[in-house]
Amino acid sequence: MTADASEHEAAVRAWWTARDARLRDPDGWLTLVGLHWLEPGENRFGADPGNEIVLRGDGVPPVAGSLVVEGGVVRLGEDVLADDLSREPTAINLGSLRMHVIRRGERLGLRVRDHASLALGAFRGMRHFPIDLGWRLLGSLEPAAAGDEIEIMDVTGTVSHEPTPGRVAFERDGGTWRIEALPGKEDGSLWLVFGDATNGHETYGGGRFVYTEPVAADGSVVVDFNVAYNPPCVFSPYATCPLPPSQNRLALRIEAGELAYRPPS
Repeated sequence: MTADASEHEAAVRAWWTARDARLRDPDGWLTLVGLHWLEPGENRFGADPGNEIVLRGDGVPPVAGSLVVEGGVVRLGEDVLADDLSREPTAINLGSLRMHVIRRGERLGLRVRDHASLALGAFRGMRHFPIDLGWRLLGSLEPAAAGDEIEIMDVTGTVSHEPTPGRVAFERDGGTWRIEALPGKEDGSLWLVFGDATNGHETYGGGRFVYTEPVAADGSVVVDFNVAYNPPCVFSPYATCPLPPSQNRLALRIEAGELAYRPPS
């Protein structure tokens, strides 16, 4: 947990720089321009308005092809397309567009990115609360029972039940606060989807995300809210972001991390 203010500020700024690079990536959230839910059978796609999926982008022909949904899989010609629940979804490149299939519950959709998107060209970076070492907190993981799950709803209304390793408890402003965690990265970190009293004011109304540091052998875990970040829904209406469950909405002002995103006018 030991960190002085200068080391901490340097680490946070490095994280912000990496986050900025991810957002500016041609396959980042700023290029997300479409989400088309697929119907059983044939779904033609292209620029012609008579298609089931109408695409807008440089170099898109009137009719580019058909996605066929049958038996819970999607085919393009003879090829079965891997969806986003696989490690490598099958990419469809069409002019300036790059697309792949996503699976949300029982629904299948076509996610569309445009490498020439206006949002990417207009992006001028994120705004943040001032860096504050006081928001790098040492908490503890209160382990869940084997098989425990957390109910998560996304912005489309789809509900899923995800395994939870337990609750992260920490102290702030004279109180003890708890956030039910989701599995994080392979390093043993946890992923927190949380809301707080800044939501809808300084920060996005739909909550924010943060990864903890790896959980220590004694169950202690560092949560640095200076690297809390916005969900993809702040950049595009076509993202399918999870929302904080009610138990993760804290009556606490977490004045750290990313502020609400406001595109340049």
